[in-house]
Amino acid sequence: QVQLVESGGGLVQAGGSLRLSCAASGDIFSIGAWGWYRQAPGKQRELVAAVISGGRTNYVDDVKGRFTISRDNNAKNMVYLQMNSLKPEDTAVYYCNADRYGVVYWGEGTLVTVSS
Repeated sequence: QVQLVESGGGLVQAGGSLRLSCAASGDIFSIGAWGWYRQAPGKQRELVAAVISGGRTNYVDDVKGRFTISRDNNAKNMVYLQMNSLKPEDTAVYYCNADRYGVVYWGEGTLVTVSS
């Protein structure tokens, strides 16, 4: 089992920045991929960014150049999402995700609200 807890959400003005954190506990070894997803009101949950073993990263097109996913090299249980140049359309609940041997784990999410 893996438990994920997100933090760092909040209210920010357009153009501002936030850093989301995801703290993992439990069987965190052998997690092959980490991701950040988001779900805006009335929309489906979508992948925002992911990092896989070896450090390769992927981003959805509309956050490229603005968001950065990273792992803490010392604290292997932490994953971050640095969000810059935030836009009102980035408003959503952001979820941390971990894939361990094909079993996917989710946190409960953290709300990000970007005001115009």
